[in-house]
Amino acid sequence: MKKIGIYIHIPFCKQKCYYCDFVSFANREELQERYIKSLKSEISNFLEQNKDSEISTIYIGGGTPSFIDSKYIKEILDLFDKRNCVEITIEVNPGTVDKEKLLVYKRAGINRLSIGLQSSCDELLKQIGRIHNFKDFVNTYKLAREVGYTNINVDLMVGLPNQNISNIKSTLEEVANLDPEHISVYSLIVEENTKIAELLEKNEINLPDENFERDMYWYVKDFLELHGYSHYEISNFAKKGYESKHNLDCWEQKEYVGLGLAAHSYMDDVRYSNIEKIDRYIENCESGNFEKNKIVQERQNNFAKEQEYMLIGLRKIDGVSIQSFKNKFGENPIFVFREELNKLVNEQLLVINIDKIKLTNKGLDLANLVWEEFV
Repeated sequence: MKKIGIYIHIPFCKQKCYYCDFVSFANREELQERYIKSLKSEISNFLEQNKDSEISTIYIGGGTPSFIDSKYIKEILDLFDKRNCVEITIEVNPGTVDKEKLLVYKRAGINRLSIGLQSSCDELLKQIGRIHNFKDFVNTYKLAREVGYTNINVDLMVGLPNQNISNIKSTLEEVANLDPEHISVYSLIVEENTKIAELLEKNEINLPDENFERDMYWYVKDFLELHGYSHYEISNFAKKGYESKHNLDCWEQKEYVGLGLAAHSYMDDVRYSNIEKIDRYIENCESGNFEKNKIVQERQNNFAKEQEYMLIGLRKIDGVSIQSFKNKFGENPIFVFREELNKLVNEQLLVINIDKIKLTNKGLDLANLVWEEFV
């Protein structure tokens, strides 16, 4: 039986963060009921056509999934056979859940929460358009523990406007004291047509330069490793056994299906996504024209699959297993990518040992240059 991961997109939020370029909407509450009904019909159609598949993980992202009524989350999850589902995650924003909501999630089968904090500094949170403060986060975290969640991720960010090492230190100490099982640390990326891009254009905010942002990253890495977290992927740290199973499967090129507006999928060597216009998505679902929502991004031949396996595999700190590559493709990556690997090793961006091809410390800082070789 084929094992697949499921991603479910909930595109609603209370307020759009200044850095966000995801497909999400504030102040569109009037569409929530129709959207959820449409999403459920898409899920039912998918399950009907894929009866031979086993769901191994489910990840509910957004937007802010915790912003909508918890009954909708329960209705969505009730559609799935979750007997063999090892991990069900929902993204939660502080200030959007109470104890009852968290209990509904737990009863529905959710066993992992991902809470968006970004920083413990309230001033920084305001500058990036977050709707919560640090106290809201602590309350949400403590409620989750009271309800019985034993697998919690906390999202942090570096490279924020006016952020400094003192801010980072304070945030890490506060979070480490709470002892979550997993911590994700992302660098702020300024995307076009976002509020933060507009503020930068007007010189209303300043961002740390690239070298200082890298100093922040390494401070975070050293701190978390000293506090018992394993750095297992460029942006992710976990206590032993608490690595994100859903994301690891994606980085190991396993199949997954995205359901909902703008959700991405990888099935049968095809990468495709759903359309981004919410009105059209709903209309197509309501008329049963689910195929009209799909846009094919790439049909992979074997070499494209090999390239991608290297690219996403090199996100992991352990890198790419040479033997696993041989088992999957019947070829040796050292030979297939001899020119690229020779260049990257000479530039001290990669190291190759008996079975692993992985990033060096320099490669961690210049990972985009590494990945470009496999595009």
